[in-house]
Amino acid sequence: MINYNGQSETGEIQSVLMKSPAKAWFGQEYTNQQWEKLNYPGKPNFEKALQEFNQLATIVESHVSKVFYLPEPEDDQTSLDSIYVHDPVLITDSGAILCSMRKKERNNEPAVVGDYLENLGIPILGTIKPPGLLEGGDVVWFDDQTVAVGVGYRTNRDGIDQLRKLTKDLVKEIIEVPLPHWNGPEECLHLTSMISPVDKNLAVVYSKMMVVLFRNLLLEKGFKLIEISDSEYNNFGSNVLALGPRKCVMIAGSPSTRMALEKEGAVVYEYPGKDITVKGGGGPTCLTRPLYRKKNE
Repeated sequence: MINYNGQSETGEIQSVLMKSPAKAWFGQEYTNQQWEKLNYPGKPNFEKALQEFNQLATIVESHVSKVFYLPEPEDDQTSLDSIYVHDPVLITDSGAILCSMRKKERNNEPAVVGDYLENLGIPILGTIKPPGLLEGGDVVWFDDQTVAVGVGYRTNRDGIDQLRKLTKDLVKEIIEVPLPHWNGPEECLHLTSMISPVDKNLAVVYSKMMVVLFRNLLLEKGFKLIEISDSEYNNFGSNVLALGPRKCVMIAGSPSTRMALEKEGAVVYEYPGKDITVKGGGGPTCLTRPLYRKKNE
């Protein structure tokens, strides 16, 4: 039995779930077979992706006491996308919620992750059922009783309604945030594509993608916003993992965002992510699913 909670984005991570490309991509041949149908923006190089992941994992392991790695599936149950463990499951103070994925290639991921979490001692609070859609990348906690959920191609109102019922005793407010069409329904666009809280009052944002009501809400809640440029957005600069308050991990190559974070007193760690992040479509937040965080009071 391990401790678990998930109703925070910025408390110090005590335990986390990850999955290596070695257990999901297997090699270049398997990667070649899948990347286009998964709508990746470029064909990843397996060996480079593995090296990049290992550098990220080294950073995480140096700051998190318990790092759990999903094993290789017993059969061909999951796709390349299964390395992005943030999406198929949510962790709450009462257990895990298994999500409902838009991509058919990811449909089996929630159950596979759920089985692993149950073996760790984390109970399953519930499951989002079709036609409901809900993905972890669309869920951003402001505090342990207030959560924003993106409404777009990967999460719909049916999924949010199911989440509301499952968390009725845990959450006071679910804020629905409309997401833009952007590059269409096949684009990997989540709420975390445009906002990464790094402390209870500080967030990295790409405001061009935000609806005005949501951006104003962030300001009303007292957030200071670190704005990123177009070029650094394309480098996944808005996807920042908070290991703890103002202790950040981001992909290398976004110097303006890093400088702005450091100006606010943040410590920033970087990993190379051309193949694991840019080509695969998932940043450090997507590559990790915190299982337990200290409260960020």
